[in-house]
Amino acid sequence: QVQLVESGGGLVQPWGSLRLSCAASGSIFSIYSMGWYRQAPGKQRELVAAVTSGGSTNYADSVKGRFTISRDNAKNTVYLQMNSLKPEDTAVYYCTFLRSLYGPNFGSWGQGTQVTVSS
Repeated sequence: QVQLVESGGGLVQPWGSLRLSCAASGSIFSIYSMGWYRQAPGKQRELVAAVTSGGSTNYADSVKGRFTISRDNAKNTVYLQMNSLKPEDTAVYYCTFLRSLYGPNFGSWGQGTQVTVSS
């Protein structure tokens, strides 16, 4: 069982920045795509960013140009740099393994990290 631990969330003002991290245990991290999902209260969980094992990326239209996903395979860690944050970015953010750049997700979810964008 691979364990995923998200961190880096918190309260930030509009137009502020935040960097989320997801640390994975196990030896399979480097061969799979990884994704960041978010879920706001009363809404479906949505994929906002994904990165392949080789570093190719894909983003939801709502975050394109503002968020950057990256990974450090040596550290078994995936990151989400979030710039120009908006109140509508408020959600719990989760990382997960993906079968490919466009999904589907599989395996364990992390516990999530809360991002709140508010003045």
